[in-house]
Amino acid sequence: MREAWSGKWALVTGASAGIGVALAEELASGGTNLVLTARRKDRLEALAERLTSTYKIRTQVVPADLADPRAPEGIYAFTRENGIEVDLLINNAGFGKYGEFPFADKQRLLEMVQVNCAAVVHLTHLYLREMTARRRGDILILASTASFQAVPYISTYAATKAFDLLFAEGLAEEMKPYGIRVCALCPGSTQSEFHAVAGQETFIHRAESAQKVARTGLRALAGGKSYVISGLGNYLGAHGERLVPRRLVTRTAARLFKPKDKNRAC
Repeated sequence: MREAWSGKWALVTGASAGIGVALAEELASGGTNLVLTARRKDRLEALAERLTSTYKIRTQVVPADLADPRAPEGIYAFTRENGIEVDLLINNAGFGKYGEFPFADKQRLLEMVQVNCAAVVHLTHLYLREMTARRRGDILILASTASFQAVPYISTYAATKAFDLLFAEGLAEEMKPYGIRVCALCPGSTQSEFHAVAGQETFIHRAESAQKVARTGLRALAGGKSYVISGLGNYLGAHGERLVPRRLVTRTAARLFKPKDKNRAC
């Protein structure tokens, strides 16, 4: 599985932490060259240096904040200027925000939509034009088990991930005639910085390792799946919800996720 992209270039967004680091590590161990992008330049450079030294691959670092609508064009221009042909695009960057919607910071919510949705569409459109011309390429989009239902108190995040899942599934079918594979990776709670960034450190249920999630996603993409849910419990939970009235699912989620007063304005 890891060797599917050996000698090729992959672009990984959100590569400075969590699942992004794990994806980069898995690909590097299989001989894939990497373009790593995220906001934190120091982390990217340290990761690039380690992967280059350990696996003897080529790496490039592109610091960028995908909350800036201009960032995707900048990343694309960098790869073009450096003669890098991206065969695997991994739209991993994303974040959540926990708490009651009216008390959340409006700008942060809008940035979430920009990073989790608009940047995904923008980067995918840029690189798919080249992939369709070559009639080859692969795209992995990070969705979530939250893609399958409304989740009160992370309502905006769940909605963005539902977008990512449906976007990936639609593209997967649309791109088949071009020989291009597209897959949505849907993890549940994962050992990463996600919960801390979202302000949700107290609710981490059966967290999987980022390494396991990364391997699951890459294996599914290589196998031609349009989506994959990481973890048997997560799979059963996501699909079991279809047997229950949607309103009951949402009410149950609200009871689980309802914040304490101190988290009201997270």
